[in-house]
Amino acid sequence: MNAVVSVGILALFMVAACVLGVRAGRGRDRKDLAEWSIGGRSLGLVMTLVLMAGETYTTFSYLGAAGWSYTHGLSALYVVAYLTIGMAASYVVGPLLWNYAHRHGLHNITDIVSHRFGTPWLGALLTIAATVFLLPYIQLQITGMGTVVASVSYGAIGLGVAYLVAFVVSEVFILAGGLRGSAWVSVLKDLTVVVTLAVVFVYVPLRFFGGYGELFARLGAERSAWLTLPGPNSATYGLAWFVSTALLNGAVYSVLPTTVAGFLGARSAQTLRRNAVILPLYQVLLFVPVLLGLAATFVVPGLKDSNLAMFEMIRSTMPAWLLGIVGAAGALSALVPMAVFMLVIGTMWGRSVFSLHHRTASRPRQLSQVVTLVAGGLALAMTYLFPNALVRLSVISYEGLAQLLPLVVIALVWRRMSPAGGVAGMTVGILLVVVLMVTGNDPWNGINAGALALVANLAITVVVSLARPGDAPPERLAVSELAEPEPVAAR
Repeated sequence: MNAVVSVGILALFMVAACVLGVRAGRGRDRKDLAEWSIGGRSLGLVMTLVLMAGETYTTFSYLGAAGWSYTHGLSALYVVAYLTIGMAASYVVGPLLWNYAHRHGLHNITDIVSHRFGTPWLGALLTIAATVFLLPYIQLQITGMGTVVASVSYGAIGLGVAYLVAFVVSEVFILAGGLRGSAWVSVLKDLTVVVTLAVVFVYVPLRFFGGYGELFARLGAERSAWLTLPGPNSATYGLAWFVSTALLNGAVYSVLPTTVAGFLGARSAQTLRRNAVILPLYQVLLFVPVLLGLAATFVVPGLKDSNLAMFEMIRSTMPAWLLGIVGAAGALSALVPMAVFMLVIGTMWGRSVFSLHHRTASRPRQLSQVVTLVAGGLALAMTYLFPNALVRLSVISYEGLAQLLPLVVIALVWRRMSPAGGVAGMTVGILLVVVLMVTGNDPWNGINAGALALVANLAITVVVSLARPGDAPPERLAVSELAEPEPVAAR
């Protein structure tokens, strides 16, 4: 009976997500790629805020953050640090990319790079690289939702069925509603997340410890190793790792293809500036799963899968209907970013690959939607066939995407940067990340491998560009966007 109640509530939320996504696409131009891929560049402050919050608050927030603190302690707070740094950087980078893309009618990072260098093949190359690094994120969200559904159903629903549900629901609302549909589903998700985390934040300390004072007293007395870096189990995640990872991920945040989609969907550059001021406050919610992970070390010690720490702690004591709502928040936290990942992959291929041939150039939206479906299907198939392969690759995904930074942002303000320099730097950076990962040297002497690779990337980019300089005309640069920011009163 408990499973019927919790699964029934979860199913209602999944239906609501599909309805919201489909309705968001009604009455819109079904041939316009910009309408589908970036919401017609018309999303206001609230919709942009919830959309970008939805992309940052994923199943990691429900599973990974609690699981990380369960195993490694407060080093999990690197997520709060890097997101705050990234959102501060987005105050400058977001309007820069928005103005540049708006001025030239661009849709994504590969569009931006192609236009900046006037070389369509470079956009196609970036599309392939970005797809390789984004696919693991889709697979991880499918896996995360499967774990949530299986836990909420008290084991009545297997992982295989849950994976399929995640794929179907996300494809329904992203194909029908595009980025706007994802934004509307994010509204539902954010409301559910805020309410459930508030409830659980109160419920766990009172139910298991008698209050916050008792919980913090036990943490200080019995889990002191969890409260300092590098944590209880190894010296891997020390201060150097924390700082280098926070700085790297913070720098990369503004060039992630999904983040840029959110930027370009905004109504104005001023919307993005206001969003950058407000959104860091949302990250306060991440302290909740981190604290719950620490609490779970007392309530459910010895878990083989630390990602289940929060759900295992509350599943046996929380009413089935409330567990269903908590599970719905976790499931929606997987669906929203997963859908946007698929959308940006489709858009990049539609704009930067299929546009190169005259037979496919006239149907960018339809072909982008086909790729969106294929990307999700590929990630789903890999989840079934090779459940651990993409999970391993996901470890280098963020560090790999970091290597796009010079081509996407620095090139817009440095006239002499050449395609040869950008490609050489990106190639060296990606190879260095892969080598350090494969040889077990991430982190290297306590420093994030992606940060080391980005330093090498920048050095190679500068050296090659100085040796073989480019000479971009002023209209292909974004210097004017930096020099003349949009007035506050503009809409």
